[in-house]
Formats: sequence, structure tokens, C-alpha cells
Amino acid sequence: MRDEPYYSVRTGKHPTGGRLDLDGLKRLFTSVFERLSDEGYFQEVVGFNCVDAGFVPGSAGADTEAFFFQHLKKRHLWPLPSRVGHFSEDDLFDVMELLYDVVSKGVDGYHHDWNNCGWHYETFDRSAGQVEYRAAINGILREYDCGYELTARGEIIAKAPLGLADLERAPAPPGDSQDVQQRVAAAVDRFRRRGATLEQRRDAVRDLADVLEFVRPQAKAVITKRDEGDIFELANGFGIRHHNDKQKTDYDKAVWLSWMFYYYLATIHAVTRLIERSDRTFSA
Repeated sequence: MRDEPYYSVRTGKHPTGGRLDLDGLKRLFTSVFERLSDEGYFQEVVGFNCVDAGFVPGSAGADTEAFFFQHLKKRHLWPLPSRVGHFSEDDLFDVMELLYDVVSKGVDGYHHDWNNCGWHYETFDRSAGQVEYRAAINGILREYDCGYELTARGEIIAKAPLGLADLERAPAPPGDSQDVQQRVAAAVDRFRRRGATLEQRRDAVRDLADVLEFVRPQAKAVITKRDEGDIFELANGFGIRHHNDKQKTDYDKAVWLSWMFYYYLATIHAVTRLIERSDRTFSA
């Protein structure tokens, strides 16, 4: 299939801009779940139905609904096809994450021919199942609302704005220190985590400002004094790091925190590259 959008989205005439609402996401998720279920991807944990034996439990036991309640502390989530229509967004994302933890690809077993019952698997590959499940789920999550993704850790997070995703890959640290990479990765995780509050996002921006403070001694050798002052004035002036009565506090935090976050990510990448280049030139 093509990567480019079809006519009405491409020309701006589509009523939703080609984005999914919650009902649309639930419908496509149900389709993904039923397809993978038919292919045996959930047999190991949630079991399967056999035309001869009836329900054959997996490792979750005979009461699959209790298994979901145990892990999510929510009732009425199973069986999915009949319950998903009543899910809130949080319910749906919780279930998507839990299914990532339990999905596995059938590797070996036998095919039950009677009445086209299907494959009954006995050995499974968890990693392979997670890869395929994640790819299928991300194919629909990226089209929902502002865009989401299921990470390799099994957490649903907001996608980075178009063109800025590369900034979220932690930059090469200056010198031999891994501290820069770890701090940047932690800040990105905090900022993009599903349900992150404005306070948590502000803390993530502050963490990035602290990263720049960490590399500031080395940065002084590769940027001008004026540029150095401008970089830190942003966080200080908007009440991100230090607090005083001259700071701006009445800005639209949802908008400006996002701008400051990616501004600092871009600055960290630029500064660390300048430091790295300077180190190579000096060593040569």
C-alpha cells in the first residue's frame, strides 16, 4: 500500500484530516486483536477455544477476566470484542499495554483439522510476538488524535512532532561521560509519557536545562559568551529552573513547554557536537 495519503486528506477536504477518533481506534484495535487471536498470538496466556475440548486455558488460568482485573484493577475488560465499545481511552491504552506483555508467536504445535478448528500451539516466541504486535498497534496508534506509539518497553507515549523525532535520540556525550545520554533519555521519557502532567513536563524541561549546565564548562570553549547567556536565560526567564518575581509565569504552558523542550534538545545536540568536533581538532 502507498505511504502517501489519499485524495481527500491530501487536498485538505477530509472532515477529520484523516485522523482517527476514539471509536475509530477501538474498531481498528478490535480488528488487529481478532486477527492476531486467530493466528494464535495470545494462546500461551489467555488460552483458546477448541471444537472438541471447549475452552483450553493458558497460563492466565480459566478466569481470563480475573487476570485482567488483577493486572489493571479494572472490571469488565474481557472478553475484548464485546467490551471494547465501552472502553475509555485509558482503558484501551491499558489493555494495549497488557496485551503487549502477554503476546507470543506460536512456534510449534499441531493443526486440529476437525471442523477447521485451527492451530493449537505448544511452544511460543515472546519476542517475535511482541515485535509483530507492536508493529500492528503502532500502525493505528500513529493515526489517532495527535499520534501515539507503543515503545519497545511496552508503554504508550505521545509521538514527537513531525521532523523532531531525531532530536529525541540521546546525543553522543562529550568526553567519556555517559551522564548526558542517560539524563536526556530520562527527560524524554518523562515528557512524552502518557498522561504526563504540565508539572512533570516542566520538570523534564528543567532536566534538559540541567544537562546544559552539566556541559557548560566545556561549552564555553565552543560558543560565545552571549550565546551562553541566551541559552540559560530561557529556562530562568520562564520559571523553569530558578524562581523570582521577574519571571514570566502566565504563558500557555502546554504550548511553550513543548517549544522549550525541543529547543533544549536541539541545543544539547548542537553543543555536544561542537564539543566533540573541538575535541577531535585538538587531539589531531
